[in-house]
Amino acid sequence: MDMIRGARREDAPRLAQLAGDLGYGIGSASISAAIDRLQPNEGAIYVAEEDEHLTAWIHVYRSPVIQTEPFAEVGGLVVDPQKRGAGIGRRLLETAEQWASANGLAAIRVRSNIVRSNAHLFYERLGYDLEKTSYTFIKRRSDD
Repeated sequence: MDMIRGARREDAPRLAQLAGDLGYGIGSASISAAIDRLQPNEGAIYVAEEDEHLTAWIHVYRSPVIQTEPFAEVGGLVVDPQKRGAGIGRRLLETAEQWASANGLAAIRVRSNIVRSNAHLFYERLGYDLEKTSYTFIKRRSDD
């Protein structure tokens, strides 16, 4: 059975590797910096560990959106492909929900890429409702 605990700086390389499994190109230095700067009432990163091997992680944070009541948002949830379906994602999501409740946040939101239909079913099974479908736009700064 996997143990759930808060992430530590030394976990960063494995967290980056797991994120890469889903196509997120985030480096361990960025993850390590995120762990360092997280304030307990603003966000948390939890990991699932089995026999000293990290199998999954979740990032939850207080959303800074001003046009709604404060809520928690899942910034990422990644489970090792070999461990999916074993309940680890559910346990991490429950841990994120407990963090939200402990920090006075009445709702938790999660975003999921439109192509991840298995993830959508997972969230629906756990009582999450589809709120909306949207596009995400980005404009990168040029450092000319």
